[in-house]
Amino acid sequence: MSSNGRTARTSLVVGFDGSQTSVDALHWALDAARLRGCDLQVVYAVAPTNEIGPQFGGYATPDLGIIERAAVEVLAGATAEAHRYAPDIRIHTRVIDAAPVAALLTDSATHEMVVVGSHGRAGFAELLVGATGVELSSHSRCPVVVVRPRTGAPGPQAGRIVVGVDGSDLSIDAVGFAFEEASLRGIGVTAIHAWDKPPYDLPPGTAGALPGYVIADEFTGAEMHLLAESIAAWTSKYPGVDLRSTVVHTDPVSALVSASAGAELLVVGSRGHGGFTSLLLGSVSHAALHHAHCPVVVVRHRTS
Repeated sequence: MSSNGRTARTSLVVGFDGSQTSVDALHWALDAARLRGCDLQVVYAVAPTNEIGPQFGGYATPDLGIIERAAVEVLAGATAEAHRYAPDIRIHTRVIDAAPVAALLTDSATHEMVVVGSHGRAGFAELLVGATGVELSSHSRCPVVVVRPRTGAPGPQAGRIVVGVDGSDLSIDAVGFAFEEASLRGIGVTAIHAWDKPPYDLPPGTAGALPGYVIADEFTGAEMHLLAESIAAWTSKYPGVDLRSTVVHTDPVSALVSASAGAELLVVGSRGHGGFTSLLLGSVSHAALHHAHCPVVVVRHRTS
C-alpha cells in the first residue's frame, strides 16, 4: 500500500495482438511508462471456448497447442519491439485465458492505466466498438487509454492536452489526470466546458423564442464560474502548467473532437452531467471514440 492508503500502482498494462494499432498502443504505453518510471505489462487475451470455427458443416475442438504457440509468438514480437523502441523499460508479458475486457481489467486497481489500440485483430478485434468499449471504460479501476491515430491538420490546441469539464466529480478527476500528465510531459492543458442548453429550464414556451446568443449571454457567466471551480485545485497544485480555459455554447462532443486536432491527448471522465452526461454511452461515445484526432483517455475514480 502507498503512504496515502491507496493501492500502489506499479505498472501500466497494454493489450497486444500483433496488429499495427496494438504496436501503436505499445509505443504509447512505453513512453508513458518511461515518464512514470514504472514497468509495462503486455497482455494477450485468449478467450475461453470449447469449439472454434465451422469445419465442413460442423465445429472443431481447438488445438490448444497451436493457440499457445500463437500466443508465445505474438508476445515474443511485442517483447522484441519493446526492446527496440524502449530498451530501458522493463517488460512483463502475460497470456490471460479470458475475454479481452476481462483480461485487460485483471488487477486493474494496481495499474497506472490500461492502454489499447483503437482497433485490433484476434482477441482484441473491435475492442472499442459498441458495448465492449463501454464495458471496459465502465469497469476499469484505473484510467483507460485508447490510442487513436493522429488525423487531420493540427489545430489551435496542437501539442497540448485537451480535457472536457462539466463540473462532475469524474470530470474533475479528468482535469487532475490532464494536469498530472501535462506536468510529466512539460506541455500545456486546454480545459473546455461546452454546453448546449441552459443549466435550468426556461419558462414554458420561451426557449424556442429566445435567440441562441441571448441564451449564451444569459448563462455564460455561470458556466465560466463552473469551469473555474472545477480547475482551481489543479491549477494551484500545478502552477507551472500552462492553462487555457474555454467556455463554448455548442455540442460538447463537437467541441472536444474539434479541439483534439493535433493535441497530445483528449481526456474525459467516464460519466458526467450536463452536456457530458453519458459521454461514453451510446452514439455520443461512438462519436468521441471514432472521431477524435488523437489518443483518448477515459478517467474513472481511483479506488483502493
